[in-house]
Amino acid sequence: MSTLIAVTYPNEQRAQEVLAELRRLESQYLIDLEDAVYVTKDSDGKPRLHQSVDLTQAGAVNGAFWGLLIGLLITLPFPFLAPLAWMGIAAATAGIGAAGGALLGKASDLGIDDAFMQNLTANMTPGTSTLFILARSVTYDRVEPDLAKFGGQLLYTNLNKEAEDKLRAQLGSGAQGTTSG
Repeated sequence: MSTLIAVTYPNEQRAQEVLAELRRLESQYLIDLEDAVYVTKDSDGKPRLHQSVDLTQAGAVNGAFWGLLIGLLITLPFPFLAPLAWMGIAAATAGIGAAGGALLGKASDLGIDDAFMQNLTANMTPGTSTLFILARSVTYDRVEPDLAKFGGQLLYTNLNKEAEDKLRAQLGSGAQGTTSG
């Protein structure tokens, strides 16, 4: 079962800094992130979701690769085609593949549900940020102290009560109104 944790921070940059630290911890195999997203609310009160993985871009690159490969396979039996026509067909199929992959990437939303994040961050104070962490596995005794140095208030977790209390103590918060699932 994956662990979901949401922590809110007093400024817009802090969640991004914590995400960078999580990536460092992931490279040390102390946490296995399934998804991580942070939400910022600017001084005008406009919320913005920052996905850690751009599925649209990844889909476009993947689609372009497969489109180019299919284009090459289509033109392979016709070696007599002029080189420009051959390259044109391969490029066209790569373009179609990239467009299709980008659309599929944009349509697929893996990991943390956007509606869930929007509901939790609806009442964020302008100038703050919230980090959502969905982890497959965590070495808590090594990760919690690193996260604690950033502070923050625990907004949501699906951890058991004992683990949630320990994390809350590590973060140094007495957050009110938190929920747990």
